[in-house]
Amino acid sequence: MAPGNPPPHGPASTGGPAGPQRRSVISGAQGGNAARTGPGTPPAAGRPQWAPTSPQAGAAASGSAAARSGGSGPARARTATGASTRTTAASGGTGGRGGRGSGGGRGGSGGGRSGGGRSGGAAGAGKGSRRRLIDYPRAGKTGIRRWLPSWRLVLGVILFFVLLLVGFVVWAYASTEVPQPDDFAEAQTTTVYYADDATEMGTFGVQNRVLVSGEQIPDHMREAIVAAEDRTFYENPGINPTGLVRAVWNNVRGGATQGGSSITQQYAERYYFGTTVDDYRGKAQEALLAVKLARQQDKDEILENYLNTIYFGRDSYGIEVAAQSYFGVGVADLTRAQAALIAGIVPSPNNWDPHVNPERAEQRWDYVMDGMVETGAITQAERDAETFPIDEVVEYSRSDTMAGPQGYLLSMVESELTTRSSISSDELRQRGYRITTSIDPAMQQAAVDSVAELPEDAPENLRTAMVTLDPQTGAIRALYGGPDYLEVSRNAVTQDEAQAGSTFKPFTLVAYLEAGNALTSRYDGNNRVRVEGFGEEGVRNFGDSSFGNVDVVRATADSINSVYAQMNVEVGPEATLEAAVRAGVPEDASGMDPVPANVLGTASPHPLDMAHAYNTFAAQGIRTEPYIVETVEYLDGGQVYEGAELPERVFEEGVMADTTYAMTQVVQRGSGTAAQALGRPVAGKTGTSNDNRSAWFVGYTPQLTTAVAMYQVSEDGRTAETITPFGGYSQITGGSVPINLWTSYMTRAMDGMEVLQFPPRADVGEPNVPPMVPVPNVVGMHVDEARAALEGAGFAVAGTEVADAAAPGTVISQSPTGEAQAGSAISISVSTGPSTAEVPDVTGLPEADAVARLEAAGFSVSVSRQESTSVAEGRVISASPSGGEAEPGSTVSIVVSSGPPEVVERPSPEPEPEPAPEEPEPDPEPEPVPPAEPNPNS
Repeated sequence: MAPGNPPPHGPASTGGPAGPQRRSVISGAQGGNAARTGPGTPPAAGRPQWAPTSPQAGAAASGSAAARSGGSGPARARTATGASTRTTAASGGTGGRGGRGSGGGRGGSGGGRSGGGRSGGAAGAGKGSRRRLIDYPRAGKTGIRRWLPSWRLVLGVILFFVLLLVGFVVWAYASTEVPQPDDFAEAQTTTVYYADDATEMGTFGVQNRVLVSGEQIPDHMREAIVAAEDRTFYENPGINPTGLVRAVWNNVRGGATQGGSSITQQYAERYYFGTTVDDYRGKAQEALLAVKLARQQDKDEILENYLNTIYFGRDSYGIEVAAQSYFGVGVADLTRAQAALIAGIVPSPNNWDPHVNPERAEQRWDYVMDGMVETGAITQAERDAETFPIDEVVEYSRSDTMAGPQGYLLSMVESELTTRSSISSDELRQRGYRITTSIDPAMQQAAVDSVAELPEDAPENLRTAMVTLDPQTGAIRALYGGPDYLEVSRNAVTQDEAQAGSTFKPFTLVAYLEAGNALTSRYDGNNRVRVEGFGEEGVRNFGDSSFGNVDVVRATADSINSVYAQMNVEVGPEATLEAAVRAGVPEDASGMDPVPANVLGTASPHPLDMAHAYNTFAAQGIRTEPYIVETVEYLDGGQVYEGAELPERVFEEGVMADTTYAMTQVVQRGSGTAAQALGRPVAGKTGTSNDNRSAWFVGYTPQLTTAVAMYQVSEDGRTAETITPFGGYSQITGGSVPINLWTSYMTRAMDGMEVLQFPPRADVGEPNVPPMVPVPNVVGMHVDEARAALEGAGFAVAGTEVADAAAPGTVISQSPTGEAQAGSAISISVSTGPSTAEVPDVTGLPEADAVARLEAAGFSVSVSRQESTSVAEGRVISASPSGGEAEPGSTVSIVVSSGPPEVVERPSPEPEPEPAPEEPEPDPEPEPVPPAEPNPNS
């Protein structure tokens, strides 16, 4: 505003009566002047009096002032600092505060002063307040609104950063150059060592690659890989924005790391970088390169190079070798179903190989086939006509480095690194690493030698699994997964499953002790004890044995099913499963169901799972995850991966001490006494599944945990069957061959180790011992009367029927007698009466036929013989009893003809010769005649 013009605002306030006044004008370059009026007459018409400014006013120093509006009351106008010219005029009174100007103007009117009072003119507003670039805190606002940014400010900040980000991306894209393809000829071999870091276990390296042209790759192979890996491949700009955002969001939330990589990104990784990137900076570089490649190269060319580059498992690089490895044909001859199978396993080819994990391979095949429908490559009808080509997959023979038992170890090394680290199968074979495993070479050899010494008559289809863990670290010290990886690539320790049997009972024991119970609690250990959830026949003990009233320690040592069934129902089957999972059995293991029978081992875990769980017991409640890779290093130094994870306490020490004590009694006086030959403290548990389809011994010392499992597979290799007895055993149980193998191996493995003791028994919990009460004698009673008497006395009743001479329904025996725990079960035997069977009529049959028919009918046979002229020799003359019925097992006497009596023909008597004439007896010598006496008369 020019000097001399009035300001565009209202008058200044006045105050006091009129009087002589003096006018003073203060002028500045910018700003307003304040005038005060003293007592006197107010300015005419309520407007200030204006006087021209002097020349000096124009030379005044510049200043600014904010005029504040005084409303209806007195007001004061602040003046700017600067030189001024003052003119005095008479006035009266002291004026009030001037009003605030808001328009743009310069200078102001002066005020006069008279007699101690000042008269004030109206204050002219300055040129206006200067506007700030960022109005924050907000001017003219009070309270919280002063600190809340305006929408203009927020929008401006967002636009600023968006433009900044766009500019950065444009710059990064422009500065990104497509590098030369990775030279596979310079790939280095990865060497794997045993735990001594000196003994070589094997190697990983590039094995096979045959490049093929795009014309040789059938359309359905291209369509299958697109459906499997990147369904928007032909439409996206080299990256899949949806997948990328989903992966970033998942990673930010802390979920499993996801790549969100498109086919072009994977191609950039493998073809140009030669490695997998999983950090955000690397992913950003990969994405920029993928976008540039998509603009510079044809999508079909990218897909062709991708299929010639990636790893398909079975040491196969590129689609041509993969087709040969899986189906024995070239890529040009692959069917649609075969192409879908190969495409589906690309993310994890060794773990999803159809001969290793057919279920997962089929799931991926379904995913690819459905994706081909979704992308329009095939119709739903064509998809429905295809079947999973598992029967067309050929057996695979790997290189010699995988031959023998160490092939299972090398396969585990690869599996662990590709699932737990950022190292891919491609990198493992191309980048060159030095890998040290946890496998002790001496223990590993002891495991191989011990299995080789199994009895020679062991069945050929018997599978044996053995694994040893270190309780302190979880390191796998030895593992026998099979005799030769090249013949059977399925690892018996990590991939096969076997029903756990009684090795599952310790999990119930742990849950039982955690619930506040004690080892001294007692239960009915008889056979066929009725327990809720086990049916009317009750729980059957092994061999139908009864043990009477026993404590938990005895029940553990003798593996008494009826006691552990009662314990499991008491704590709840869910508690048993929860304890097993905490110890190390996977929650999704086959058969992990919350049913009362799970205590008897209905679950079928991997042998490594059971070793893991028992290893937690050996560490007295501290769980460590099993691992086989100690460290991975670059060949030029620098550690890439370390396998050991932090331990976690999952069970209280007192519970573990009591659990271990009870399990030592299995070895001291139960089914595991063979392990006493180790000559040091051993805790463990035998296990045998139904029909002897699997047999276990899992045991531990303070230094090592070892699990041994045996099972027999059918000819198709997929189902278990009863183990054929061998080694002089009538049946294979956990207490036979498995524990002998365990002891033989551990004797070698622990040779020279210090003998350590387990912690002493802690006796946690309170014993649950029911009082002993008299048992009614019910022998001789009818079964209904006996049951009423026993149940009236507070007992449960378990009965069996037997044939006996007593009347049907009569109790012929009971167990126990005298006293028993209140509420326990009393077993009674009830007569069904004498049993009879029909006696076959064997009269006239040959002896052999008669004996066979009688024995087949359940009778014993007594044979006697008798001459007969009417029954041929060797045939039955009679039987006793003959026909009718007799008690099974009784003796039937048969009389067998020995033929007619023997007739002895006497020879005709010869005519007696006429007797020879008897010679006359000689005359007796005449007695001598005495001499005659002389005759005197002569």
